[in-house]
Amino acid sequence: MPERTVTIGSRSGLHARPATAFVRAAAEQAVPVTISREGRTVDARSLLSVLALGAGHGDSVTLAAEGEGAEEALDALAALLTRDHDAEPAG
Repeated sequence: MPERTVTIGSRSGLHARPATAFVRAAAEQAVPVTISREGRTVDARSLLSVLALGAGHGDSVTLAAEGEGAEEALDALAALLTRDHDAEPAG
């Protein structure tokens, strides 16, 4: 199963706005994706579960996916998590 470990880039961590963007992108993937932090693994399509991970700026999380298109899905989602959404205008 392909995995990617990435560092959360948003200055305020994986709070509502970046988590919502991440969950929406995860739901659009052709394969199911999970996100893990400190041994806890959740469905990347669940906003409440992703928020409950409590991932802050600089924390490492691991993404995993399986199936055709898994590598592409992980690349796309990893890029979202490493970006500083707090430096971007809302909207």
